Amino acid sequence: MSAVDPWLRLALAPGVGNTSLIRLLAAFGTPEAVLASGRSALATHLSSVQCDALLAEPEPAALDAVHAWLAQPGNSLMTLADEDYPRALLEIADPPAVLYCKGRRALLNQPGLGIVGSRNATPQGVRDAEAFAHALSDAGLTIVSGLALGIDAAAHRGGLAGAGSSVAVIGTGLDRIYPARNKGLAHQLAESGLIVSEFALGTLPLPGHFPRRNRLISGLSRGVLVVEAAPDSGSLITARVATDQGREVFAIPGSIHSPLSRGCHALIKQGAKLVESAADILDELAWPQRLAPPVLPETRADPVLDALDGAPATLDTLAQRTGLTLDALSAKLLALELDGQIASLPGGRYQKIH
Repeated sequence: MSAVDPWLRLALAPGVGNTSLIRLLAAFGTPEAVLASGRSALATHLSSVQCDALLAEPEPAALDAVHAWLAQPGNSLMTLADEDYPRALLEIADPPAVLYCKGRRALLNQPGLGIVGSRNATPQGVRDAEAFAHALSDAGLTIVSGLALGIDAAAHRGGLAGAGSSVAVIGTGLDRIYPARNKGLAHQLAESGLIVSEFALGTLPLPGHFPRRNRLISGLSRGVLVVEAAPDSGSLITARVATDQGREVFAIPGSIHSPLSRGCHALIKQGAKLVESAADILDELAWPQRLAPPVLPETRADPVLDALDGAPATLDTLAQRTGLTLDALSAKLLALELDGQIASLPGGRYQKIH
C-alpha cells in the first residue's frame, strides 16, 4: 500500500467532504487511525451515510487512476502531514486535507499575492492585471489566481513573466482544463509555475466548487488585488473571504460610468486599499523592494480619443465633436476598439480606456 493511500481513501470517500475530514483528523490524529476506528467511534463525527462510505472498500479503479496520474512527471499529492504543506493555509478555518499539485509545489510556501477580477474584462483591465502581476512577481511575490478567462489569465501571464512565477488554484480535477481556452496557459503554469486543486481527478466544473477555490486563492496570499469586478462578481466573494482570513484587500479604481468599476468602488468604500501602482501594494505589505508604477502602453493623439475625454459619448455626439461622417467615424471606432483604446458600452455609447 502506498503512503498516500490512507489519505486517498479519506479524500475519495463519496459524501465525506473536507470539513468532515478535518474534524476526523482532529479527533483521531491520522488517516490510519480514522480508518481503524469502529463505526460507533466514527458515528460521533459523521452521518450514517458518511460512515458507510468511509468503511466501504475503496474503488480500485479510482485509486489506480490517481496512482497513474502521480506517476507522471511534475504531479504530486500534498497532505496535511507533509512538511512542505503551505503554512499560509494552516491559518485558515478550512484547510484542504489533500492538494493535488502539478508543477513547482515549493511555490506554495513563497509569499503570494492574489489577483482576481472579471472574466469579461476590458482590454485596459487585462493590461493592468498583467502589468501589476509582472511588477509584483519581479518584486518576489508569487501571483495566485484561478485560471479563469479575463483578469485571472492576465495575472498568470504577468506572474509567469516575473521572478516570482504564478500559482493557479482551480475548481476541477487536475486532469481537466477549464476553461478549455486556457489550455496553453495551463501548460505554461505546469512547466514554470504550479496548478493545484483540492478536488479529485475527474471532478467537473460545478458552480459550488469555485467559492471553495476562492478561499484557497486568498488563503495562499498576503493580500488580494481586485482589478475589475461587477457588483455581483465572484471576485467580491474572494475579497470578502480574504478579509475574513485577515488578508489585505486592494482594488484598482475605474470610471464611474463603467459597470466593471462598481465592484472595485464598493470594496474601496468598505475599506479596501485604493491602489494605482504596484508600489502602493508593496508599501502596504511593508515589502522590502519598491517599484516604479507599471509602464502601460501609450496612446497617440487622436481626434476621436480627444472627443471621448471626460465621459462616454454616443455616435451622434462624437460626429458633432469630430466633424467626421458617420461611416468614417464608425470605421475609426471599430479600429480603436480592436486596438483596445476604447470600449463600447450599453446604450450605443463609447468610452475611452485610460
